[in-house]
Amino acid sequence: MSSDEAIRGAVVGAPAATKKRTEEGPGKRLIGIDAARGLALIGLMAIHILASYQEETGEPTLTWQLFSGDSAALFALLAGLGLALSSGGRIPHRGRQMTANRVGLVVRAVLIAVVALLIASLMPPVDPPAYSILIYYAVFFLLAIPFLHLGPKALFICAAVFGIVSPILIQQLPPVLPDWVSYNPTLEHVLADPVSIASQLLLTGTYPALPYMTYILAGMALGRLNLRSIPVQAAIAGAGAALAILASLASYVLLYAVGGYEALLATPGMTMHDLDEALVYGPELVPNTSGWWLAITTPHTNMPLAIASSLGMALLALGLFLLIANKAGQWLSPLAAMGAMTLTLYSAHLLVLALEIHYDEPALWFLVHLGVAVAFAWFWQRSVGQGPLEKVVSLSVKGSRRLVSGKTTNSGGPTGGLATHHSDTSVQTPRDTTNYTTDEELPGSPDQASTGQDPRVSTDRPTRGTPIRTDRGTTINLADDEAPGYTDQIGPVRDPGSGTG
Repeated sequence: MSSDEAIRGAVVGAPAATKKRTEEGPGKRLIGIDAARGLALIGLMAIHILASYQEETGEPTLTWQLFSGDSAALFALLAGLGLALSSGGRIPHRGRQMTANRVGLVVRAVLIAVVALLIASLMPPVDPPAYSILIYYAVFFLLAIPFLHLGPKALFICAAVFGIVSPILIQQLPPVLPDWVSYNPTLEHVLADPVSIASQLLLTGTYPALPYMTYILAGMALGRLNLRSIPVQAAIAGAGAALAILASLASYVLLYAVGGYEALLATPGMTMHDLDEALVYGPELVPNTSGWWLAITTPHTNMPLAIASSLGMALLALGLFLLIANKAGQWLSPLAAMGAMTLTLYSAHLLVLALEIHYDEPALWFLVHLGVAVAFAWFWQRSVGQGPLEKVVSLSVKGSRRLVSGKTTNSGGPTGGLATHHSDTSVQTPRDTTNYTTDEELPGSPDQASTGQDPRVSTDRPTRGTPIRTDRGTTINLADDEAPGYTDQIGPVRDPGSGTG
């Protein structure tokens, strides 16, 4: 059989299920992901502005109980999900295309770091109104690069390893690590004491990268699944609920049934009041005086069960939003509009907080921040599209990817489709105008792919006589009875004689 015959046979023999999935609109965004990201943004706004405890009783407020720790975890989970979707979704990219994804991720991390350092320079150096997560995001993305090619099983395993090992490092290493520098490190801090800044960003800061890689890698694993499948969506929600409940139950048993609370209370200098407060709000640094601290679920302590609890809540939120979007996606539009441009909205939120005019009327200012964010996102998305900062980052990342992958803009298509070099093994139509990815994402996250299939393969349905280019540079034409099968193709069609496997 000739190579051209083999290619035609592979195209015609592709499974019909994929054709149905393609015709159902793979180019549509998963609005549930954007809505979940919008909720995470609201949670961070609430934590920054509203009180964390009641002045009369000292008890935690509803804001603290609902959002502390969990909002940041949801943000990180969705960032990881975006990484997977932008690097191939269910079929990870390979070769030069994966290299281009990695280079693009470096560019994105650098740009996010620049934004973070600029905002930090405007924040009050002492007792700032917010601790920005942006500089940590830059580190998350850099650490994720070696894992970008992995499948879901390997990613879940790596996430579990980070979730177990990182808390031990956080508890045991601070005595030998450099002193903590600043809640919001500036460029001056980075240049003056890079070792201390690295220590803070990895282990001792507000959102330390090593434990947060649990959320990033778990999100990447989710991005390798079929997120349009309702059973998968339900499984995500169910697994999240189970994980959150089991983590809280395990912590309760270890502390109050097995003797952990008494053991912590017996440590030198510990009083019942101090311990109870630490279990609600967390200690400044997790003491290394007892291994029982590993059993707490307090937000931002980044202990194993605390990570598991926040990860469970993040999975539950994502799964529920995906399920709701199937039947009532239009009701999620305002929330999703916010979630589609959170880099812009979060940055603006921090800049306004830096003015420190919200302390006297926190509830009013929270409503102002929320109302302006919803209104701006809603109207900007419909009149312009991508958020301002998202657009800048998107253009830079896409440009770097094209330089590495060797792809150039195709002037033949109205949306500027990519023309692939002849050495590329993907099947290509002359005008592929399908938008596989969008860049309206969470703070600094990669483009959210609109479908889980391999973005190297066009979903355009070729008509009679459409030329298909093989990896050897030869061209074949599809007849009428062959054209329908082309939309069924999931992966790249390879020439059996090329030796590429």
